[in-house]
Amino acid sequence: MRKSTHTPEYAALRLSLAAVRVGAGLSQRELAAQLDVPHSWVAKVESGERRMDLVEFAWFCVACGTDPVIEASRFLSRHIQTQKGTTARRRARR
Repeated sequence: MRKSTHTPEYAALRLSLAAVRVGAGLSQRELAAQLDVPHSWVAKVESGERRMDLVEFAWFCVACGTDPVIEASRFLSRHIQTQKGTTARRRARR
């Protein structure tokens, strides 16, 4: 298995997180204040310089006022391969 941080899927995750934050009307600094982390933490997560774990993903979503389960489900259905080996996006193209 290859490292996920350098994949198109991880890039899409970073973009999704930034969209969640922007959709919540929060700047990186405002989100960082809510999470009690340096503002650079949010910037590094969104740029891919810092990897995010599942718990941090949940904290990020909750701080943005969204349900982490819904966000994860939305992301996974669009970008991660299913048991049949295709992503939802690839199935839609067929």
